[in-house]
Amino acid sequence: MRPDQPQPQPGQSPEQASEHSDNRRPGDHMTAAEFRAAGHAAVDWIADYLSTLEQRPVLSTVEPGAIAAQLPAHPPQRGEPFSAMLADLERVVMPGITHWQHPSFFAYFNSNASGPSILGELLSAGIGVQGMLWATSPACTEVETVMMDWLLELLGLPDIFRSTGPGGGVIQDTASSATLCAILAARERATGWQTDRTGVDRALCVYASDQTHSSIEKAVRIAGLGKDQLRAVASDARGALDPTALAAAIAADRAAGRTPCAVIATVGTTSSHAIDPLRAVGEICRSEGVWLHVDGAHAGTAAVCPEYRWIHDGLELADSYCTNPHKWMFTNFDCDAFWVRDRAALVRTLSVLPEYLRNAATASGEVIDYRDWHIPLGRRFRALKLWFVMRHYGVEGLRRHIGQHIALAQRFAEWVAAHDAFELAVPAPLNLVCFRHVGGDAVNQRIVETLNASGALYLTHTKIAGRYTLRLCVGGTYTEARHVEAAWQAITAAAAG
Repeated sequence: MRPDQPQPQPGQSPEQASEHSDNRRPGDHMTAAEFRAAGHAAVDWIADYLSTLEQRPVLSTVEPGAIAAQLPAHPPQRGEPFSAMLADLERVVMPGITHWQHPSFFAYFNSNASGPSILGELLSAGIGVQGMLWATSPACTEVETVMMDWLLELLGLPDIFRSTGPGGGVIQDTASSATLCAILAARERATGWQTDRTGVDRALCVYASDQTHSSIEKAVRIAGLGKDQLRAVASDARGALDPTALAAAIAADRAAGRTPCAVIATVGTTSSHAIDPLRAVGEICRSEGVWLHVDGAHAGTAAVCPEYRWIHDGLELADSYCTNPHKWMFTNFDCDAFWVRDRAALVRTLSVLPEYLRNAATASGEVIDYRDWHIPLGRRFRALKLWFVMRHYGVEGLRRHIGQHIALAQRFAEWVAAHDAFELAVPAPLNLVCFRHVGGDAVNQRIVETLNASGALYLTHTKIAGRYTLRLCVGGTYTEARHVEAAWQAITAAAAG
């Protein structure tokens, strides 16, 4: 115990003595002892939360404004103890939480977390790095570079993206940001890096399937091209981009005097998990001199298992690629892995170097400054949690868990196909099953609403070929066979009711 630390009274711990010292005032910085005590309480709360998740309803059912109504209209004048904050977390916040880590969360795509990832995030916050430059914390940059190479190897990605060559990887916040960066680099390359002086050429065109993610349109708009320059290319019956339609769209724009700029292909569309034919699309892009970005935000994690690496066939033809460990690789939000074939094109697009950021390491050209690889200047130490996850699970553990998720989804698909009242809307290639009751849209909507209101599980829907379709995604950290079995029982019961 330090000499300046308050001495505990009989029956008091050092932490209690510090918290109740007459020398402490509300609003003072936490002492190490106070932080330790509060940290223990917070970790205990998280551990209890995760171990009792099944006792909570998956979906929050509070009315709009219910949470805000419980918060004071003004900030407190005097500082409050951490114990009061933790109590209000349970009382005020938790009723308004939809539990994404719940083992019966089957909606959207998962955003799963895990023990090692949470601890890595805690330590990153504790260190408090702002890693905009190599010089502002060399470890933040160098761990990230190595982790991106580790992840490349883990997924069996092409070596063109490895940092030891002209390419490399960076951790973005989300796939939306990765796509925006790819479109910006494609725009600059297509115009000879002239738009920073002359403005955006509205004759530039971007192509993606009619099943692509909404973030593509947003990126095109932010990049200044305008949504009218985004071409929605027809997809096939499974929702995958049609290469013949893509080639025709590019040819039509060239004939009209426009400039094809970029193609966005998808590995695992949000609606149906369709996988675009990367090799055919890549060959078109190569012959046309068009940037190919591949969005594998969710499904890309399946490539952890070698037997599913067919999803990336042709990826070596791409200029950039991204996938989200924060969706299906037990790494809590946010963590998007983004690779480029030619990092010089990305850096040239995004780099602005004011005098106050100049330093000897940057001038040497021997280091990476990740500030030049994305939109914001500042950046967190996200690589720490990814490092912890890969070390905790190892290649074998990750393959086992991802393989189990896919196997459970495939078993669910078999149950659907064998049931007289249900059908598969499209084949299920991985861990997302799109299915529906044969009774029509109203019946399927009633099933979803009944199940979600029950609190036992959470499903979302889409429309495939214009028909209301249920989606069930198996990808939660704590999801086991019994949860998928219970979901199927609940679904069939809701249909019968």
